[in-house]
This record gives sequence, C-alpha cells and structure tokens, in this order.
Amino acid sequence: MADWPREALRRLARDEPTALVTLLAVEGSTPREAGTKMLLWPTGQWGTIGGGNLEHQATAQARRMLALGENARFAVQDYPLGPLLAQCCGGRVRLLIERVDARDAPWLADAARRAEATQPFEIHSRVAGEALIKSVTPVADPGLDTPSVTVNGETAKARHTRPVDGDEIVERLGRWRPTLLLFGAGHVGQAIALALNPLPFRLCWYDSRTEFAAETGAACLGPEALAEIAGDGADFTLVLTHDHALDYALVSAALTGGGAGYLGLIGSRTKRARFLSRLRADGISEAALARLTCPIGMAQLKSKAPEIIAVSVAADLLLRLEVSRPAIARETVLARL
Repeated sequence: MADWPREALRRLARDEPTALVTLLAVEGSTPREAGTKMLLWPTGQWGTIGGGNLEHQATAQARRMLALGENARFAVQDYPLGPLLAQCCGGRVRLLIERVDARDAPWLADAARRAEATQPFEIHSRVAGEALIKSVTPVADPGLDTPSVTVNGETAKARHTRPVDGDEIVERLGRWRPTLLLFGAGHVGQAIALALNPLPFRLCWYDSRTEFAAETGAACLGPEALAEIAGDGADFTLVLTHDHALDYALVSAALTGGGAGYLGLIGSRTKRARFLSRLRADGISEAALARLTCPIGMAQLKSKAPEIIAVSVAADLLLRLEVSRPAIARETVLARL
C-alpha cells in the first residue's frame, strides 16, 4: 500500500500546512485512476495525480486553500481535461481537496498502521456542513469488483451532483495484491526487491545466509524451511539463490507442492535444460514443468546488470499480472471461504 498516511503525519509533526488531493471519480481517458492521492504543502509535494495541467491546477488550488487558513476545510472540483485544461486524453475527473491538520491525526495514524500491515481498510468521509467527518474501518474482504470510491454506496461520478451535507464518501484501500515469493538476497535479488517495492505485489523475501538477510531485510531461514515455503504455493515465485542445489530444491518443491502460479528461475537456457532433465527424472509431470520460466524477464533485454534484470523482471511480472489478475483474484477469494 502507499505510504501517504505516514507522510501526512510527518508533515503534521512539523506543523506544516498540508492538503490531501484525491481523484474522487474519473470518466473516459484520464492520467490516473480513481482513488489516486497526492499531498501538498507550501514548499513541496508527495505523489502525483498524473502530472500535466491537471496537476498544475490542482496544486495551485490546494495551496490557495492552505493560504486561507483553518476555516477552509475541503472542496470538490470538476475538471473536463480537454475543454478546460487542453489535455489530449480528453477525459473528466472530480477532485477532493482537503486540508489535513492536527484534528486528522487519529484517522491518519489508523490508516498508516493498516497500510504498513498491508491490511485492507476503508476511509469514510461524511460531509458535515463545511467539514468532513473522517473515520477508518477494516475490510475483511476487499472484493474483486468493488469500486475504489463510492458516494452513498454508488460508484463516485465525475459530473453532475457533487457530494452535499449528509453524504458519505467511502474510499477502499489495500485492495487485493498477489503474493510474490522471492528467494535470494544477492545483487539481483536486492535489485528486484527494490524494483517491486512500489508495485502491486505482496513481497515475501527470503535468503538462507544470515549476513545477506541482515543487510537487506530479507527473512533468514534454512534450506528445508525455504523449500517448505516454496511448496506451499504462491501467485508468483522467483528463485535466484546463490546455490544451484538450493535453486533446484526450491523449484522441485514449488512444482510438487500443487501450486499453479508463475515460477521463475534465474539462469540460462542451459540451466533450464539441466533442471528439466533432473526434474523429469524425479518424476515431475510435463504439465507441472510447463510452469517453469527460465530465463526470467523480458527476452528483448539482454543485459545482465542487476538493475536491468530487475526492470525486465518487474515488467514481465506486471504483464503476467494484467493477464491473470481475474483468475488469481478469484482463487484467492475462494481460498478464504
């Protein structure tokens, strides 16, 4: 999840006037999705709602609100991107711009705790005159098709009637993210973990070497424990340890454990051929072997630099996620039932 609640709290601790800008609703082609947020203060900002003239106008409006003082609490602003802002995407957005100050610290702290624990939650904003009454509630199941933002239970709209006194805006955060097991905290593992950090995956990172785990923040476990984790199955698994024997044990465990997700192994086509030969000899079925991807990443990128491998792998995983998201999400929800 994004760390905007923690950043907002840091600004409040410094007594900096801060505004929170949220894409409340979108229509047509827009730079970002509904629910996207950015923070603004007099000398800086965190995040982006898509750049360009939209962000320029939103930034100016938010800072004007801050300049008006504590009595200016929130505003809802509609922007037709083509006619008003001359942006070629041509869609339409509705922004919620709100001042955050010490009164908001309790709900921001609650949101920050849940975000850091990757717990899904909702932010409820009830319109009460010139103010928003805010609260945070946990969500047991984020749902597959639930809108990111609703007003009185209906998907938020980018035109016509704006929220009025008594209306309730609900933002759902911490939506479903697939689990990604990453085995290996060497140079490539570190680069991949860094590249994946802002992406929509729930990363579980492991290494069997105490010193590498301590330096990187990966969990340190022995080979047997790692093989057990690999065998439990995950939506995505990446194997890139320092030891070919450990690589083989993890790949074998993942293929025999009954999982159906992506399984990537770092290495050359020669390594793939050798592993496949051994796996067949060990009785692994051809159907299971079809899960193995080796080499990993985008075939068009040939560089072996860790940072480029990381970008290549991240791009490949995002493409696979885009294709498999509905099926993986359904399986995740069914597993909870």
